[in-house]
Amino acid sequence: MRKIVFFNIPAYGHTNPTLGVVRELVSRGHTVRYYSYERFRDKIEAVGAEFIACDAYDNQLHLSAEDGAKIGQNLSFSIKVLVRTALALDDAIMQDMLQYKPDCIVADSMALWGKWIAAKLGVPFISSTTTFAFNRYSAQIMPKESGQLWQLLKATIINRTDLKALRRKGYPVRGILSLIQNDNDTNTIVYTSEAFQPCAETFSDKYSFVGAVLDHISLEQKPHKKKLIYISMGTVNHDFPEFYQNCIEAFRNTDYLVVISAGENTDLSAIRDIPRHIRVYASVNQTEILQTADVFLTHCGMNSVSESLYYNVPLVMFPQTNEQKGVAQRTFDIGAGIYLNKTTPEHILQTVETILNNTVYQRNANAIGQTLRESGGARKAADTILQTIK
Repeated sequence: MRKIVFFNIPAYGHTNPTLGVVRELVSRGHTVRYYSYERFRDKIEAVGAEFIACDAYDNQLHLSAEDGAKIGQNLSFSIKVLVRTALALDDAIMQDMLQYKPDCIVADSMALWGKWIAAKLGVPFISSTTTFAFNRYSAQIMPKESGQLWQLLKATIINRTDLKALRRKGYPVRGILSLIQNDNDTNTIVYTSEAFQPCAETFSDKYSFVGAVLDHISLEQKPHKKKLIYISMGTVNHDFPEFYQNCIEAFRNTDYLVVISAGENTDLSAIRDIPRHIRVYASVNQTEILQTADVFLTHCGMNSVSESLYYNVPLVMFPQTNEQKGVAQRTFDIGAGIYLNKTTPEHILQTVETILNNTVYQRNANAIGQTLRESGGARKAADTILQTIK
């Protein structure tokens, strides 16, 4: 029996793909201790892991609403939060680890402290990458916005003090780029297929592309006679009542079934005059909806796109952040989705019907979905972890 520690950040898209892997490891008789955040306790304990809360140490959880919105949008600010979270976690977690003596550490690629703690302890480390693996080749799909170079330079200056503090704590940190990119020397699980990963051939054999890992899944025939349109802007930046209202107007006089997941922070009372064939919820079970959906209008978070393609659902794409724009670009390149360029009701309807009326998008979604289902999943990820220990 092995003792395996997971570290993650407070994000559903980074947590959900790991749950099936934890379940698989526990089913094989191994012990998993998972450092995460209270909002994920039930999910993590449900798959058999021991849950440890990090809420008291994470700088991100103590940000103002304005600063919280910068996470994922502003590179220098995001790095500062991650580094200072690592510094806050260091003392408490290191004491735990010295007593627990794990056989290996698995950490999200954004949970920087996991890799550094593994290096300090001298135990095997596996990076858990729930976005695309990132290097100088795959980064080419990201938007070429002039502000990005300035942000990187600014991050180098702003975080010099933080980097020195990390080094004083014994973390082998070279510089800003070493914080945000994958490297070919680290054992890495990537929750996508080689076919969907941009420039997959540029990554070493230490990379294990396991496809999409969905917990408790099934593939079912679509039981409804009418087309089902699913609309969601994710669990983070989703307060778009005007956009959702435009979606309602777009489909008001159609016979489509429409499900809108507006987000728990959205004021649903601001969404008015909803016809019977359109249903608006604060949240839904996304994988259940996608099993019967025909089109997904999405913000293009990696988790959402992976789930959509897993179930062979083509996408209408309305990305908001640079990471989402990168995922959208890859989806567009493989022909499984198209962009929503305007948010007027007329354009929303036209764009969705372009997907519905052109079978090439469905065929391409089917093809990439097959690779996401057949890349090994949770079993392959668990094998990768255990082989790294050996």
